[in-house]
Amino acid sequence: MWCWSVLCLSWYPGEGMTLQQIAGDDWQDFERKHVWHPYASMVSPAPMFAVQRAEGVRLFLEDGRVLIDGMSSWWCAIHGYNVPELNAAATAQMQKMSHVMFGGLTHEPAARLAARLLEIAPDCMQHVFFADSGSVSVEVAIKMALQFWQAQGCEQKSRLLTIRHGYHGDTFGAMGVCDPVSGMHHLFARMLPEHLFADAPTACTDADWDTKGGDEAQIADFRDKIETHRGELAAVILEPIVQGAGGMRFYAPEFLRRVRTLCDANDVLLILDEIATGFGRTGRMFACEFAGIEPDIMCVGKALTGGYMTMAAVLTTARVVQGVHADANGEGAVLMHGPTFMANPLACAVALASINLLLASPWQQRVAEIEAQLKRELEPCRALPGVSDVRVLGAIGVVEMCEPVDMALVQPMFVELGVWLRPFGKLIYTMPPFIVDSKELRVITNAMNEVASVLSKSP
Repeated sequence: MWCWSVLCLSWYPGEGMTLQQIAGDDWQDFERKHVWHPYASMVSPAPMFAVQRAEGVRLFLEDGRVLIDGMSSWWCAIHGYNVPELNAAATAQMQKMSHVMFGGLTHEPAARLAARLLEIAPDCMQHVFFADSGSVSVEVAIKMALQFWQAQGCEQKSRLLTIRHGYHGDTFGAMGVCDPVSGMHHLFARMLPEHLFADAPTACTDADWDTKGGDEAQIADFRDKIETHRGELAAVILEPIVQGAGGMRFYAPEFLRRVRTLCDANDVLLILDEIATGFGRTGRMFACEFAGIEPDIMCVGKALTGGYMTMAAVLTTARVVQGVHADANGEGAVLMHGPTFMANPLACAVALASINLLLASPWQQRVAEIEAQLKRELEPCRALPGVSDVRVLGAIGVVEMCEPVDMALVQPMFVELGVWLRPFGKLIYTMPPFIVDSKELRVITNAMNEVASVLSKSP
């Protein structure tokens, strides 16, 4: 203990700093020494870029620079920033109540949001459970599946099946269904439940399904695992069509159709994680629409509130709800989850306003135009020697490098070029707000081309 204390004191910064001292220009120094950022080191922190305000698709930095945001703040700010309609919804709701607990109480914003979600979701969705974040919604979805089978007296159905390269969040249940090899959670491998992972498909479209081996090559491993382990599988969980933080991979709708068929044939529930793909990002309201299938349970988040605050929801069918409550002992089950900020009225009001704004906008046309421009302007990257692939779907543009990207080098390069992008692994990608215009998007694609070119020339 003594050695550890000495080690801590050897680098522990900022003792004695007061609130008065950080009220002015010193706040960034205090923040750098005391505030821990995601996937970042406190001992040797990477440079941070302080944002003073945000408007439209632009981030205004404290040092006077202005950046075009190509990330939609981790894919959620689909309407951009400082949106009048969302500001008005938040202001109006705050004058009534910002929060009340959802245990034993209810309120109109939750009911109206649930109704709107069920209106735009696949037809089979009939019930909504509100959660705090995308990762927590995955936890809830897994609990739903497990309790569904427990209530039927099938306690042995307690594992999940998914495909490699997936990502579903950073909480423990969600980490358990993230790729244990190529994912970011290997540090916790010994503490996570052991679920099943099938090979991910390589066919990107239905058109190349057969040319890449059809069923035999694309879904054989998945079929083998679900049929072999059907007696112990509670559910399959997948990101439909687009695998996000696990590699920004796209796969054929045909694979998802076959998965739905296999789940039905083997009495296994299907959970679709639409957290990143929902609300128009792929060009469809939900990515499962590409395959024309419906899940048993669906998670949504990120763009749900237009980036204004954290919120997610789990949608499910009447069958799942009735199954959870069909306690084998006749006691009547309840879903064992209850977040403090569940159905936060402020978040509900803003989320409803965000969905209404999306539906009232020409979002399909906007996303189609973004897709066409991304395809056209990122294609030159394909010829660069350091680039292994270029792919686009909806408002998602990806340049995959042959080697991992050095964030310490690349992040400042993008800032100097006037854009905010956050590469990871081998990927330089953009998921811009839907309101981005062609000139603003060209600034983003030009920056991606330039950085990819520089990296291709690096030794």
